[in-house]
Amino acid sequence: MEIKNFIKSLKVMHLFLVAGLSIFTIWVIIQINSFNTSTNGDNVYLYLIPVLALLGYFGSQMIFKKMTSRIKIESQLVDKLKKYQSALHLKYALIEIPAFLGLFVYYSTGNALPVVISICLLAYLFVQKPNKENIVNSLPLTSEEKNIVQNS
Repeated sequence: MEIKNFIKSLKVMHLFLVAGLSIFTIWVIIQINSFNTSTNGDNVYLYLIPVLALLGYFGSQMIFKKMTSRIKIESQLVDKLKKYQSALHLKYALIEIPAFLGLFVYYSTGNALPVVISICLLAYLFVQKPNKENIVNSLPLTSEEKNIVQNS
């Protein structure tokens, strides 16, 4: 597995996730075209979305660290990269799911809270762009493997 192609495929996947969520966010905002800030207790989703967003944010970090910490230094670089990719996919999913749910709730209620939370999750997803430094810092690599990743 060539490192350049691996990182390029991760970046393309990340770009499509961010672009898809961005386009859906813009579409939903254009469709509703109004905000209300009512926090009366008749809509349980207004309380559920912040909880799901927090679970997605902290859960994505925790599960990613847990999955990458289970990778053994003795494993082959290809295996390490595959496990890293799986951890990254799960991390992105845990960020995207609450963001989409927030947009659906905004679409059905017009309340501004879920769309603001979704935009914050979108911004967080955007800054999670994969790169060589993240791979080196997240994986238990030997010095030889670090050189391979950094010099590719």
